[in-house]
Amino acid sequence: MAAVTSAASLCPATGGLSPSSPFGRKASSSSNHRRLQLQAATVCHCRPARVEVLDRREALLSIALAAAAPALVPANALAAEATEELQEGFSKYEDEANKFSIDVPQGWLIGAGESSGIKSVTAFYPEQTPDSNVSVAITGIGPDFTSLKSFGDVDSFAEGLVNGLDRSWQRPPGLAAKLIDSRAANGLYYVEYTLQNPGERRRHILSAIGMAFNGWYNRLYTVTGQYIDDDESEKYRAQIEKAVRSFRLT
Repeated sequence: MAAVTSAASLCPATGGLSPSSPFGRKASSSSNHRRLQLQAATVCHCRPARVEVLDRREALLSIALAAAAPALVPANALAAEATEELQEGFSKYEDEANKFSIDVPQGWLIGAGESSGIKSVTAFYPEQTPDSNVSVAITGIGPDFTSLKSFGDVDSFAEGLVNGLDRSWQRPPGLAAKLIDSRAANGLYYVEYTLQNPGERRRHILSAIGMAFNGWYNRLYTVTGQYIDDDESEKYRAQIEKAVRSFRLT
């Protein structure tokens, strides 16, 4: 794993997350029609902190882990404030520091933090059903990755991702992963599949994968929308699909 530098994660001028606090949030507080901002747009002259970047195998693993593990949804997360109203029931969430935007169902909670091997994780979820959620995970990757094509075309990428997760062939059987659909659009790879551990309910996964350069290193964005395949969670399917499709690098 090669080391590169970035000031974004620790710089106080940009409102970066503190290493001592696993979750944090910054947002406008007065108007429901202002844009949410995770971090202030302040020019920083701090010395960059060291950030680990991933090679191809590790990058694929990080995508798989983002899907296989539940999203980070802290109990003390605050409700996302309505920002720029789009279609009825949705608002645009913008992260100026990490350069992405996503449409979020109004009233959903939001949590942000860091995890081992992942530079940033932001999760959105309904308070009543946290198993249904959308998360955005960002990891640093090596300079040899110039575009998503570095992982192959979308079909081979999707097959490799899902096959890498599937353990249904083991004895006794492990996690069962099944690919449903894959396509490329808007400069992103979209992958739809299901995951089911033995004896557990099946999870439906909608992912969008993107890449961008922040001036120091390449970053891999993994957007993961998930819900349980049952009557209770099915009502969130349309909201999760719209949120994942709305993700854009800015």
